[in-house]
Amino acid sequence: MNTENPIQNPEEASHHDETSALKYLKTSRVILPVLIGLGVVIWMFSRQLDIDMVRKFDFNLHTLFWVGMAAFMYVLRHMFYSMRLRIVTDYAFSWLKAMQLIVIWEFSTAVSPTSVGGAGVAFFLLSKEKLSGAKTISVVLYTMVIDTIFFVSALIFLYITIGPVMIRPGMTAFSDIDGYGITFITVLLFMVSYGIVFFYGLFINPKAIKRFLLLLSKTKILKRFRTSLRNTAYDVMTTSEAIRNKPFRFHISAFLCTMGAWTVRFLAINCLIIAFVPDTHRLISDHFTIFARGMAMHAIEAFSPTPGAAGVAEFLFSGFFSDFVPVGMSVIIVMLWRLFGYYSYLTAGVIVIPVWLKNIMNKKNQTTA
Repeated sequence: MNTENPIQNPEEASHHDETSALKYLKTSRVILPVLIGLGVVIWMFSRQLDIDMVRKFDFNLHTLFWVGMAAFMYVLRHMFYSMRLRIVTDYAFSWLKAMQLIVIWEFSTAVSPTSVGGAGVAFFLLSKEKLSGAKTISVVLYTMVIDTIFFVSALIFLYITIGPVMIRPGMTAFSDIDGYGITFITVLLFMVSYGIVFFYGLFINPKAIKRFLLLLSKTKILKRFRTSLRNTAYDVMTTSEAIRNKPFRFHISAFLCTMGAWTVRFLAINCLIIAFVPDTHRLISDHFTIFARGMAMHAIEAFSPTPGAAGVAEFLFSGFFSDFVPVGMSVIIVMLWRLFGYYSYLTAGVIVIPVWLKNIMNKKNQTTA
């Protein structure tokens, strides 16, 4: 037994606290992000919507098809994440159960500040589905790492391929860097550092990362993060032991699902722009730029203090895509984009979470009866 580890039973770990997780599963938490998001959309309608442009626009089968494709991208995203959850849990869940859990996971992310995310709720979810404590830690930490690996790799590749214009319109050289560019680079460097540390820890030398994190936890400047750093140190060891002996096929399958989920998420923006700005689809280079711009915008949203970047995402959109979308039409695209990718999970969560919690309580009562 490892007596150095203060967390002998991961299911009882304080950082996977049930009370803390449950507060993010309250359906009343949808109120704030909805109010913020709708407030910004109403403001955009009053300031940016061009009524004459909307009246002249030809809403035809082309528009309906590409709007439908945008919605389908988010259906695919949900399926990719559900499949990944089944893979990394060694198929412990059925398709239906995996899809249900992803709804709850995404709901918790949508009602949390972007910088917080839904990892804490994920620990709670999986532990309540009778996964062992070690398995739960491994699943959550592993998915966080492969998400980071793909996102960082894609951002670097797109920046090398497209250049600074992926950060914002008119940014043709690095010397044009502004607030958006500084935020983008800061987030990218943080994610690169985070990804390297955890990749090294999970796949190469977990003991070294454990010692490094424990050393950091002893510094005065990081005193407030001491418990979190110590927990993470032991989580890395647990996860590494669980996944290092997995076959290559396991990692490839999980990574391909990750790549698919992220790719279709940003392709939805391309579909909506094609729907309302038909000329956009003529140049493939435009689509690469739109796709890259969506990823850059998502990186910048990481600093949003609002739940699920509510209000921030809506505000950023029109500026980020101003060279592709007329300002008078962007508010309609923003509304549909957030409806499909954000408010859909808030709505689904309000329906699914009470049912899931009731089932969990029923199981608990049956086991204690």
